[in-house]
Amino acid sequence: MPELPEVEVVKKSLINKTQNLIVKAVKINDGRLRYKIDTNKIKKIIGLKFKKISRRSKYLLFFFDKDVVMLVHLGMTGKFFFIDRKKTKFKTSFYYEIDEDKDKKHDRIIFNLSNNQKLIYNDVRKFGFIKLYNKSDLDKSSHIKKLGPEPLDDEFNFFYFRRYILGRNRNIKDILMDQKFVAGLGNIYVNEILFFSGVKPSRKIQNLNNAEIKKIIKYTKKILIRAINLGGSSIKNFSSTSGKRGSYQQHFSVYGKIGENCTVKNCKERIIKIFLSNRATFYCNKCQK
Repeated sequence: MPELPEVEVVKKSLINKTQNLIVKAVKINDGRLRYKIDTNKIKKIIGLKFKKISRRSKYLLFFFDKDVVMLVHLGMTGKFFFIDRKKTKFKTSFYYEIDEDKDKKHDRIIFNLSNNQKLIYNDVRKFGFIKLYNKSDLDKSSHIKKLGPEPLDDEFNFFYFRRYILGRNRNIKDILMDQKFVAGLGNIYVNEILFFSGVKPSRKIQNLNNAEIKKIIKYTKKILIRAINLGGSSIKNFSSTSGKRGSYQQHFSVYGKIGENCTVKNCKERIIKIFLSNRATFYCNKCQK
């Protein structure tokens, strides 16, 4: 499942492609996604212009004129293809190399745009979804209203962190992955954040000292920014519309590194893998306290 950096790259990939294009038609090949597509609602965007695309947590938000917003979650295998006026097809999400024969049977929704261009939502496993909202109702959505602050925003700071964990009895990895605490983090980046922070994933949050909290916040922001700049992590052959492949996976220090030597200088320990809340967890038993 794509995490914050990968969704951010998808957003950036599509902004320049779709800006000010008008939806001419919507073709629904298969609306049976995680939530069945509301045909009457989605066809209301016909004739509307793309104004901007933003991201909230792991959601993409397409803003049209007339205050209409399309909320998209990519699920496990959801992705967008963009076809320009020269019929060149660009990949914008997780999947293998473009294969016209295989891709077509998983093209769930096709948005025909102005200038003979197309935006295609493709989803093999159909765990993603698309919903439409009035802009004024977006914050009331069950997907949005309970989300915590964005990790790259100033609101995600030491005072917020310390206040939130007061009286709670959870391990640090679980709370970092809790979207109500902070929005957009997933398993890959939480493993990396805790490694650089020197904190064992199973540590109880009430046992964290102030210096450790500040390190977690610092490396959350630093690692996410670096991952975005490197195009995300190509666990499933992600690439942007420019064809640039995500390369952050080449810089993983612990994720997927079971049995490999710790990357900290003079540390001779090997990376351990355990499961916390049924999620694969990687860490160095010596460097992470």
